Amino acid sequence: MNTFGYALRLSTFGESHGEYIGGVLDGLPSNLQINLDKIQEDIKRRGGGRSAYVTPRKESDICEIISGVFEGKTTGTPLAFIIKNTHQRSQDYSHIKDIFRPSHADFTYFHKYGNVDYRGGGRASARESLVRVVASSIIKPLLKDIEVESGVLGVGGILGSEVDFSYARESEIFALDRGVEEAQKECITLARESGDSVGGVVMLRARGDLLGLGEPLYYKLDAEIARAMMGINGVKAVEIGEGVNASNLKGSQYNDVMSENGFLSNHSGGILGGIANGEEILVKIHFKPTPSIALPQKSLDKEGRERVIEIRGRHDPCIAIRGSVVSEAMMNLVLADMILARSKR
Repeated sequence: MNTFGYALRLSTFGESHGEYIGGVLDGLPSNLQINLDKIQEDIKRRGGGRSAYVTPRKESDICEIISGVFEGKTTGTPLAFIIKNTHQRSQDYSHIKDIFRPSHADFTYFHKYGNVDYRGGGRASARESLVRVVASSIIKPLLKDIEVESGVLGVGGILGSEVDFSYARESEIFALDRGVEEAQKECITLARESGDSVGGVVMLRARGDLLGLGEPLYYKLDAEIARAMMGINGVKAVEIGEGVNASNLKGSQYNDVMSENGFLSNHSGGILGGIANGEEILVKIHFKPTPSIALPQKSLDKEGRERVIEIRGRHDPCIAIRGSVVSEAMMNLVLADMILARSKR
């Protein structure tokens, strides 16, 4: 499946080393203002080559909208957009074209489809996530009364205790806690210099006019958020509110009791029974270490023979950094879908 959403559907296409990547948004209302400058700003936030802590692959990434817009506004018909790939180095992968890269999708794609695009992972590459960021930027007018923010809480086990989303927007690594930012940067640098990588934790916050978003049972807001985040490359766990810590608490500690002034705590992360209760929606997303590392690793080739693989190319030493921007985009898309679904009832 290459389509996400219910009332607002995003279909994506393209590969890491193909000529284009792009998407089609269906279900958009008409007369939404399209701001190409804002779209390019969001693209730049996710982009590589902007610091020593992300991939040096630096694409021009110019978004071209080819349908669904007239005189700067959506028409209500499917909106299609494309982005040209201009900075591929497919030769970096030619020496491993017949070897499965550990912790990549090569092995499963090969056994499911009988082929695998070894050039940067093809369709399984995080390059596709740029399409989600563009789609998120396009639908932001639907979220005029909602604010979604993201940042990096942890890197390589170094967790921040302070959360400052405004600071994260200015940080090279989108750090939420300036007190541990330098330690997190050093952790990334040491991993990169040794040919290794590190994992990370992203935090999301949504606030504003959220009350009532979501549906019971099979279209729960928390379930859709978790599904969207788990669909991002490299994500291995998602926590909402207290998350895994909820299993360590008693009901008397966890329950969000109420007074005439509203909720007195927010252990549930802003969602009850699959429906937003109006409090902040708080989510943590856990990214695995980047699987493309320069260290020698044991693997198998397509003939089942044992091989030793050394991966070249330009890779993020910590995918959580740019992953935070993608996580924010997916939250925007989930909330926009819920808003439109509510209006269809």
